[in-house]
Amino acid sequence: MDRSTQVLVIGGGPAGSTAAALLAREGINVTLMEKAVFPRYHIGESLLPSCLTILDLLGAKEKVDEYGFQLKRGGYADWGGETWDITFGGLNESEENYSYHVLRADFDQLLLEHAKSQGVTVLEGAEVKQLKFDGARPQTAIWSPTSQDDRAQTREIGFDFLIDASGRAGVMTTRHLRARRYHAVFKNIAVWGYWDGAKKLPVGPEGAIAICSVPDGWFWGIPLHDGKLSVGLVTHKEIFQVKRQKGASYERIYREAIDECPVITDLLASAEQVTPLRIEQDYSYTAERFTGPGYFLVGDAACFLDPLLSTGVHLAMYSATLAAASLASLLRGEVTEQEAENHYEQRYRQAYLRLLVIVSSMYQRYRGKESYFWEAQRLTLNDCSPTDLKQAFVNIVSGIEDLRDAQATLDRTMEIVSKMDARDTAKSFDSMSSEEREAMQARMQFMESTTMGDLVSHSKAAKRHYLVTKPRLGLVHHGS
Repeated sequence: MDRSTQVLVIGGGPAGSTAAALLAREGINVTLMEKAVFPRYHIGESLLPSCLTILDLLGAKEKVDEYGFQLKRGGYADWGGETWDITFGGLNESEENYSYHVLRADFDQLLLEHAKSQGVTVLEGAEVKQLKFDGARPQTAIWSPTSQDDRAQTREIGFDFLIDASGRAGVMTTRHLRARRYHAVFKNIAVWGYWDGAKKLPVGPEGAIAICSVPDGWFWGIPLHDGKLSVGLVTHKEIFQVKRQKGASYERIYREAIDECPVITDLLASAEQVTPLRIEQDYSYTAERFTGPGYFLVGDAACFLDPLLSTGVHLAMYSATLAAASLASLLRGEVTEQEAENHYEQRYRQAYLRLLVIVSSMYQRYRGKESYFWEAQRLTLNDCSPTDLKQAFVNIVSGIEDLRDAQATLDRTMEIVSKMDARDTAKSFDSMSSEEREAMQARMQFMESTTMGDLVSHSKAAKRHYLVTKPRLGLVHHGS
């Protein structure tokens, strides 16, 4: 064996870099392997305010603030015949009221270099080919350099714990666990390109992302600091395939959809498309479990939802923080391995399911914005007045609610359960649309993921944990 490490992280995107850096700051020996050599292109350019709190915890917020990325203070929705602003910030003035739109090549490299500065051993151009197990526990990685000259050189590294941040490739899930489920309702295709000379969005908060529905899908419009506008069309795979079978090219489908979207058409009135179109599909999925003996799946390696609310980087960095806290406490002997696994599985699953409910609801465009705000209120710990339901929606789609959840005690979490009632099951499941079924199933799973019934009925409240960042990153027992 060539070497060993306490924690091996596979993948150097925001999830991997965040987990590795946080663990290294806790004095833990971490090796990170990244298949690519940075910088490299990646989609997912619009960030949420929750990322700022995690960047601060990493010690990297000042670096990102100073980089010059496009400031983002919210979004503008032209959705299902209604329009509204999504302005970040809330009733608590201390909460972050901005985020960024980033070039992911630059942002991801910044985070990876920061991880190096925190003591992480980073190997770029290192592809993990295979994992070896002791029973169900991964213990050794077989890897090789990706450079043409060294590709044949196979090497091994041993580790005590594995963090799989390998993105959609999902080393653990797709190669070993084979336990990835795709969402039928989100079998979408995204087609996007970059434009020069686009107008600035005349409505919405500063640097707002535009989210605009069209008859066969929806568009994003993301202003970037280099002057370009990222414009993407999301449409269902079946609709896209029918148009292709009728002879329509990717470019024609994209351009005809733009003509159906007044907001995007106006932004691009005098603009020029300066890149070829890029296409992604089959990107909405979840693993059956996010953790197991000796491993944690973080970011896209565990699940990916949908581009609609720009949740990709949020879930990546949030799950990385949860995994690092769980693992740091475990390695210090503060929690058992089972307690660390349970906490991570529950918290990440709750965050994912809550966003799944909101996104599924928004795909039911006929319901209207007030229904999305009501849905959000039932899924939040924040007490919003009936006249300010929109704030609950903002808290969820900015990622702030997930951060609150991670640090919530038992009593606060019970507030969510009390908001769920029999109306959730009043409509026949068979009579629901696919979007309604997805929302219903996610809502029920979200309720189950709180494990409140089990905790209360069996008096296990003392075993509940929540995340702390001071004096050290880790988990503490409820009531400690």
